[in-house]
Amino acid sequence: MPPRLRIPLPRRVPATAPDAVPESAEVEEEAEGGPRMGFFEHLDELRRRLFRGMIALVIGTVAGIVVATPVLEYLVSPYGERLQTLGPTESVVSYFRVALMIGGIISIPVITYQVMMFIVPGLTRKERRLLILSLPAITGLFLIGVAFAWFILVPPALDFLQNFQTEIYAPEWTADQYLGFVTALLFWMGVAFETPLVFFVLALLGLVSAGNLIRNWRIAIVGASVAAAMITPTIDPVNMFLVMGPLLGLYTLSIFLVMIGRRIAKVD
Repeated sequence: MPPRLRIPLPRRVPATAPDAVPESAEVEEEAEGGPRMGFFEHLDELRRRLFRGMIALVIGTVAGIVVATPVLEYLVSPYGERLQTLGPTESVVSYFRVALMIGGIISIPVITYQVMMFIVPGLTRKERRLLILSLPAITGLFLIGVAFAWFILVPPALDFLQNFQTEIYAPEWTADQYLGFVTALLFWMGVAFETPLVFFVLALLGLVSAGNLIRNWRIAIVGASVAAAMITPTIDPVNMFLVMGPLLGLYTLSIFLVMIGRRIAKVD
């Protein structure tokens, strides 16, 4: 009798749920820092980040109210005279303007962290630790920027404005205009001094390169001029170039720090 032919049957594969995710995909997703968020989840994340930043600003402003009087006297000292007030609430508004500036300085580490965590989502545990460790340095640069504005930029700016055509004008400044000019210059120069280290951290995370910064130098010049015009609400070119020069210098410093950051990232 001829031998029987044995036909191998296909091996039975266990059925899987249609929405089952392979284990490798779960590991990959976990390595990227977590599941991807949808549009409304991003909005909820933005709301929570803004709320935390506002809470920090409120706490800092309350602390600023306590020390606003001596700080206000120190800020007025370069003018040498008492400031004029043209309205019944102008002195109160000026007082709380200084308190708000102090609150912004105190809360800047928390606000910077919340902004960066929203802009750079999906970080690994190592990258989050790197970001947290950079916060003290970012805060220190902010304070250096405030000191730079106060000791380097404010004296020549006030000297130019006080001595401009004194044979025609008698400089009698109001509290609102003077404190608005000084506090804006101090705060935004402090923010500007943070940018090199922020770019350095982004370079360590592989999110920016020196080539991109170099290619966009024209945009940097336009941005620096616009920022200088907003920080110094005067139309004279002297104060504008006093602010624009340091901004461009910080941008150049950012390029070198980004180069160093990318090399460190490649070594790691």
